Amino acid sequence: MQHAHGLRIVPVLLAALLAGCASTPATPWQSLVDASQWRSVGGAALDPRWQVRDGELALTEAGGGDILSVGTYGDFELELEWRLPVGGNSGLFYRAVDASPIWARAVEYQLLDDREAEDRIVPSHRAGAVYDLIAPARDVLRPIGEYNQARIVACGPRVEHWLNGVRVAAYDTESEEWRRRVAISKFAGQAEFAKARHGHLGLQDHGNAVYLRKMRIRALDPNCS
Repeated sequence: MQHAHGLRIVPVLLAALLAGCASTPATPWQSLVDASQWRSVGGAALDPRWQVRDGELALTEAGGGDILSVGTYGDFELELEWRLPVGGNSGLFYRAVDASPIWARAVEYQLLDDREAEDRIVPSHRAGAVYDLIAPARDVLRPIGEYNQARIVACGPRVEHWLNGVRVAAYDTESEEWRRRVAISKFAGQAEFAKARHGHLGLQDHGNAVYLRKMRIRALDPNCS
């Protein structure tokens, strides 16, 4: 399957690479849809423009800034549902450091309206992508206004992105393929990018509303890698 920048990942090899990422939980699922579980980057509290209503975490007004989970995670499985307004753009970071900008150190699962958002022009910027690094393998995005299901499985250096039940991207941070991709991306000059194996989750304020629900996470057994 062809990805951004003309690089290619062979599906069979990719499947073998990720064989160790079995979802064997060491802990139960933990819900993340609670205002007490999030705070602004560099702060102790959550900006009031980020709110939890009826089981949904939402950025209700632009200007709320990026936020971080209070908890930190290493090897994990994360599930959530998300939706955006027409032309909407946001992102979900993981293994993030409490420093601004988040994107300079943490990998992003892209949340995007692929039909109307300006960023849709770049394949590696579309929904489910490993932002600016790996384009989604298939277009499985649901119509605007509907919730999409996202899933991330992180196991040591190996990570999978899923969208609506389809694995749309995967990578290994210890591979030559990954290093080549980073070297020709916007992260080329960021020495700490994707180096952490443990850190916060992060949600992006990209200037529009974003809505998330049914967000939950569980730690994977340390032997998953």
